Amino acid sequence: MSRHGRHARPTWWDRVRTWWRGWWTREEGRVTAFVVTLVLAVLALAGLALDGGLALAAQVRAAGQAQSAARAGAQALDLAAFRDDGALRLHPARAAADAHDHLDHVGATGVVSASEAEVTVTVTASHRTQLLSLIGISELAVGGEGTARPERGDTALQP
Repeated sequence: MSRHGRHARPTWWDRVRTWWRGWWTREEGRVTAFVVTLVLAVLALAGLALDGGLALAAQVRAAGQAQSAARAGAQALDLAAFRDDGALRLHPARAAADAHDHLDHVGATGVVSASEAEVTVTVTASHRTQLLSLIGISELAVGGEGTARPERGDTALQP
């Protein structure tokens, strides 16, 4: 028989076209399961990116609040000791109170520890998630820490 007869061998393009028509018109559910899985994976990745970025920003904010509260507490110098012998020591009770006042002012919660040498502030907060709440993660714990010590400033004359 000739190439165009009844039993002609199909070309590669005919095989591709036949496969495509069969694949596109069959309703076997494979495509639906694939699309559902793909959409869930994309949502999970978007949730990690969005909520991870927002949690990182909240952690940076908590660290900034802790550092600024520690600096506020480190300004509570024991002036009597400084006038007597020039020693830079903190008044621990006042330093802790000043750090707590600063935390209250910025609306943060944390733990303050103060000694005569330094003030350490640890801020803890929770960040509510946006997309990760769809898979059961509704909050992420974030925190930051800051420490400050009193230091002498520049005593040289400035021109």
